[in-house]
Amino acid sequence: MPFFYSVYGLKLCSNGPFLSLAESPRSRSVDIQVWLGERAPWLADPRKITEKKFYVSPGSDERGNPTVTMWTSPDGSYFRILYGDGTEFFVDRLGTQVWTTWPDTLTIEDAAVYLLGPVMGFVLHLRGLTSLHASAVAIGDRAIALMGLAGAGKSTTAAAFARLGYPVLSDDIVPIQDQHGAFFAQSGYACICLWSDSVSSLYGSEDALPLLTPTWDKRYLALGQDGNLFQGQAMPLAAIYILGERSTDSTCPAVDPISCRASLMSLVSNTYMNYLLDPGMRAREFDLLGRLVKTVPVRMLRPHQDSAYLTNLCQVIVDDFTKLTSSVDITHPAIQTIHNPLA
Repeated sequence: MPFFYSVYGLKLCSNGPFLSLAESPRSRSVDIQVWLGERAPWLADPRKITEKKFYVSPGSDERGNPTVTMWTSPDGSYFRILYGDGTEFFVDRLGTQVWTTWPDTLTIEDAAVYLLGPVMGFVLHLRGLTSLHASAVAIGDRAIALMGLAGAGKSTTAAAFARLGYPVLSDDIVPIQDQHGAFFAQSGYACICLWSDSVSSLYGSEDALPLLTPTWDKRYLALGQDGNLFQGQAMPLAAIYILGERSTDSTCPAVDPISCRASLMSLVSNTYMNYLLDPGMRAREFDLLGRLVKTVPVRMLRPHQDSAYLTNLCQVIVDDFTKLTSSVDITHPAIQTIHNPLA
């Protein structure tokens, strides 16, 4: 029995269910076929397997295994991705088929963490889409991206916005679509992944949210229920906020403008899975980002070190965004009004 899902604007068809995803209506048009618990069919004949290694992560797990290793076939028709815990993926060159298997000690949801994160990030690159390493939140009829390095607080800030009534588009990966010079943030799926300390900061106890899987110290906030809204459609991207270093300064949280050149350099270094780009992918990405920073304002955030200031940080962003959008000429018909749930 096939199962259908919508993730990052793509239609997935799977041979098994994902507990972390809400099913979509059956569709004849499918972008990606996912085979859970199955290896690619050509692996049945080991004589046909000739691969070359092209990426080994610099980090290792507690067993000394590389966090991730990647191979490609000599003709570039497929890629193999092996994680240190034994979870394995095969992806075809066009990003239309994915096979995955995992050890008996793990579950399908463990595999889903990889699939919906880095594997899908790689698939998006294969399909010609640039993705920011960011979370995205809807303010009125427009979207903002919350960008930053790992641990900067993207997901935590997005969850704080969700608690205040703002719909969330995506967590960690924000694909950017260029529609005739108008840039749109694509919706991901209805979940925010949070480390336990972030859950404690937001909800008072790490047990307030369920574990993502029994083997990970990450928890998840389900969107689309309990007042946490999910925006399931792409929205015009109207501003990008870069989460900088946390500070105890009394002026924080605060937002500052940055130059177009600095904005471009920040975006180039904060696209998702950019270490896997070939020269053609890198050139295409640089062109898109160069046009993006000329159209979409990029701002630098100075968060406060104390998590008690998270609501203040959201308010600072909303206030700044309101000023930006009232002074910038945005002509797309979908982005004419702004609603502020904090007002």
